[in-house]
Amino acid sequence: MINPLRPIGSAFLSFLETTGRLVMFTVDGLSHCVRPPFYGRQLLRQIIEIGFLTLPVVGLTAIFAGMVLALQSYTGFARFSAEGAIASVVALSITRELGPVLAGLMIAGRIGAAMAAEIGTMRVTEQVDALTTLSTNPMKYLVAPRLIAGTLMLPFVVFIADVIGIFGGYLVAVYKLGFNPSNYLQNTWEILTTLDIVSGLVKASAFGFITTLMGCYHGYHSGGGAQGVGKATTNAVVSASILILCVNYILTLFFFTKDVAG
Repeated sequence: MINPLRPIGSAFLSFLETTGRLVMFTVDGLSHCVRPPFYGRQLLRQIIEIGFLTLPVVGLTAIFAGMVLALQSYTGFARFSAEGAIASVVALSITRELGPVLAGLMIAGRIGAAMAAEIGTMRVTEQVDALTTLSTNPMKYLVAPRLIAGTLMLPFVVFIADVIGIFGGYLVAVYKLGFNPSNYLQNTWEILTTLDIVSGLVKASAFGFITTLMGCYHGYHSGGGAQGVGKATTNAVVSASILILCVNYILTLFFFTKDVAG
């Protein structure tokens, strides 16, 4: 009677153990983000890595997302003679959802994997233990700068991605579908509100924190040589992507509950 239930209990206990370890890691990392000393060079390095070097891939993703969204919207709205709503759909979709979500997923694949691999390699080669021996807290030196940089820089990246994505929709609407440029820009400007932009930037900040947290956590707790580092890298990308989608729903519900209820 008990044996069939044993795997379920073991999986549940393992889940609770992992959750508790992640919560403790998060609290420890956040505490080091606000307590001196601060490693400015490490922080600057992560700001450049997360903010500047990810712009090409995020910008490329955003412009094609805006272009495809304009084409697909036109295909659907043309059936109801509602082509004039394309500018509104592109602007709201990019700023509220596609901009932060796509940027978060792309950075999870690029930055999250890189952080997990770098810290994981340091762990299996005992460089993390060497930092402790040299009286340098690994959490403060390795984790805190990454958490701060990810939380602060992703909103800037997403803001630029929003502009590029809306521009991509503009290009398709004007030069492919024959829209009037002035009317398209006016419709875009009129539909956007401060809440639309701010909600996307808040999401971006949360996604940046999640991505860097997952990369640092899985890398910090990796083991087993090269195979363990590879597993940590995969887990970092998968867990960050899943959490981004889950948190995206929660934040959307928080910001736009009145719109849904109405």
